[in-house]
Amino acid sequence: MLKKPFAFFLIAVICPFFWGKNPSPTPTKEPINIILMIGDGMGLSQITAGMIANHNELNLERFRHIGLIKTFSSNDLITDSAAGATAFACGKKTHNAYVGLDAYKRPMTTILELAHERELSTGLIATSYIQHATPASFFAHQPNRYMYEEITEDILAGTVDIAIGGGRKFFDQREDGRNLIDSLAAHGYEVFNGLSKAKKQAESSRVVVLAKKEHLPQVTEGRGRFLAKAADFATGKLKQNNKGFFLMIEGSQIDFGGHSNNKDYIVNEVKDFDYTIGKVLDFAEADGNTLVIVTADHETGGFAIEGGDIDTGEVYGDFTSGKHTATMVPVFAYGPGAEEFTGIYENTEIFTKMINAFGFDLNEAP
Repeated sequence: MLKKPFAFFLIAVICPFFWGKNPSPTPTKEPINIILMIGDGMGLSQITAGMIANHNELNLERFRHIGLIKTFSSNDLITDSAAGATAFACGKKTHNAYVGLDAYKRPMTTILELAHERELSTGLIATSYIQHATPASFFAHQPNRYMYEEITEDILAGTVDIAIGGGRKFFDQREDGRNLIDSLAAHGYEVFNGLSKAKKQAESSRVVVLAKKEHLPQVTEGRGRFLAKAADFATGKLKQNNKGFFLMIEGSQIDFGGHSNNKDYIVNEVKDFDYTIGKVLDFAEADGNTLVIVTADHETGGFAIEGGDIDTGEVYGDFTSGKHTATMVPVFAYGPGAEEFTGIYENTEIFTKMINAFGFDLNEAP
């Protein structure tokens, strides 16, 4: 017969081992803020390459809730960024090239617009044009992602409080001759040509930073830590709203490296995106009310790692394509509601899970 102290020890140690495998979920509070970070074209090989190049360490390792999403669009096994981001933003599959529209070209309300309707603050950051397919899918409603001038006009709807990226030429060098920078000012925005000026001079809660006429340069060709600094500026502005905020941050140029089959371009952009992830996680940890989600719209290039060296940071790889592929991509989540992002699911579920995390009731008017 077991002595009582030893029996109690077995109960205390062994029983939780079995019972603890599927514990009852602990209720978590709803986040006040959601930061969605999209590494455009960032599949597992791109992440792994960045990890090797960074000597076996990434900020992504700080996440404990990880899943996989299916990326196909409504009309193709292989999605483009417009359909992929629209799935995140609106919760429905759509045709490739459609921005903020369903497969029948009907406008859909985005998570950013829903947040704006409920008086939350909103923001978008990209290292591409701010009108590029991914950021555009959160505020625009157009049948073709390349309708940059029309997409630019959609910004004037005023649902985006903070917008930071490139694409200034679609505001002030338009084919229709209009100057939409003046229109932005008339709609209550402060407009800046550089982030440093915005950080020093911006007084309002509605700021547009058009840092370049075109896309921003590569991180190794003069962009530096722009993405992380933009994230810091945006969160500093947005958190002033006690009702909360929604912010989308895109590492746009991981995709550019995949399309050009340029391994070094991919690696450096992944490392920069991961550096920004680290800064965002630091904000979320200090804040305690912020849900951070990191994912990708698709993988680009069919990138495969063939070798390398963790000590030197060398990566050897090759590509099967200069286009997107249909492989699933990972999802990482941290903060209140993060546990809901594990498993394998459709890309449209990112929208649903964010709506549920915010506690938005779509059947009730805000």
